[in-house]
Amino acid sequence: MSLDPLSLDFALALLDRIGVLVFAISGGIVAVRAKMDLLGVLVLSFLPALGGGTLRDLILDAPVFWLTDGWSLSMVLIGAALAFVFAARVEDFKPLRWADAVGLSLFACAGAAKALELGHSVTIAVIMGGVTASAGGLLRDVVADREPLLLKQDIYATAALLGGFGFAMSSRAGLSFEYSTLIGFSLAFTLRACAIHFGWSLPRAK
Repeated sequence: MSLDPLSLDFALALLDRIGVLVFAISGGIVAVRAKMDLLGVLVLSFLPALGGGTLRDLILDAPVFWLTDGWSLSMVLIGAALAFVFAARVEDFKPLRWADAVGLSLFACAGAAKALELGHSVTIAVIMGGVTASAGGLLRDVVADREPLLLKQDIYATAALLGGFGFAMSSRAGLSFEYSTLIGFSLAFTLRACAIHFGWSLPRAK
């Protein structure tokens, strides 16, 4: 991946790091709420930020991405530190929810891209997009001994699946990685933004 500051690859990599940071902060805040110590904050920061990608790579029998990506681990450490020191202030910072939506959308595309790169079908790519974006949050909630919120509250994992689907179908149609990412990201972010703004959620059984 090019690190030219003017390239789209650089912009995507930068946004991806922001997504890791925001997810790490969200996990750290959950740990602080649960009155965990510093190690607990680190663990719960790691899970939503890198847990989904780790699970994806293990399922796909691929090298775990953060083992060779020092920036991702650095973002987790920074997010954990911010949550540990400034939990009360950071939790009320409204733009974090929108930054989280950006991270979700990028992670969905990244998961789908990884699966397609390894030769898997569109179906597997969509699933891996959902896993990358939302499985870490599930792991965080399980470790924190609370109900998995993404299965009960507003649309979250569904947006990730939609983003993965958009990326996979665009890629299969022959579009470039950049355009496929733009389409997948736009679909996931738009649905998630509507869920945030309008309070959308999936129907529940009566």
